[in-house]
Parts: sequence; C-alpha cells; structure tokens
Amino acid sequence: MGEELGAKVYDLASVSIEDPGEFDLLGFGSGIYYRKHHRALLDFVNELPEMSDKKAFVFSTSGFRKVPLLNPLHKHLKEKLKEKKVELLDEFSCRGYDTYGPLKLIGGMWESHPDELDLEQAKQFAQKIKKQIEYS
Repeated sequence: MGEELGAKVYDLASVSIEDPGEFDLLGFGSGIYYRKHHRALLDFVNELPEMSDKKAFVFSTSGFRKVPLLNPLHKHLKEKLKEKKVELLDEFSCRGYDTYGPLKLIGGMWESHPDELDLEQAKQFAQKIKKQIEYS
C-alpha cells in the first residue's frame, strides 16, 4: 500500500505523536489480536490530538475473516479515530499468519498469508484510496 501510494511507511516505534501533523493522509494498521488492533497502535491513537483536517484509512491482517456483526475487526480503531475527528476513507483486511494464543500450540494457521492475491487486493485498495484523495 505504501509503495502504491508513494508514501512513507513508519514502524510505530519510530514515530512520535507530533509527526502526523505533517501528513495529509494517514494509514493505521496492524495484525488483529483478540478482535482488536495491537494495543500499542490503539494507545498511540489515544494520544493523538484532534485532527479534523486529516484523512485516514485502516488496515489489518487477521487469522479470521472480517464479519461485520460477528467479528468487526476495525471497530475499536475506527471509534478512536472518530473521536479524533479524522475523516475515515476506507478499510482493508486480509488473512494473516496467526500464531496468537492457543494457535501457537498447533503451529498457527494461514501460514502462507498474506499471499499474492492478498497483496494484489491491497494494491487495488491503495489505488482506490489514491483516487479518493485526488478527487477530494
């Protein structure tokens, strides 16, 4: 996605709360852990100032499919971004290698993911986001 958008990609550990101010578009994502994005990402977003002039998208990998009513993978992150007045453009999720919790005991599942199809879908998602920001 970063490559398709021509964007800088940062590891959360190397970015400060002040850094988002210099960007027009922000992407927030991680693996999903017990139906939520990584705690460090959620904590980071909690510390951000209100950003009504920013647009964002969210993404994730997960061992389980996103099912809106049963497994709303992005719910918590989206709520936090809404509190910060960020304009959420869209969201993307795909399968990811999952060794979290008891799955570690059996060697995990979805070891081959993200695969080529997942990456192609992520690229198409980024192209869609790019068009949205070009026309806004």
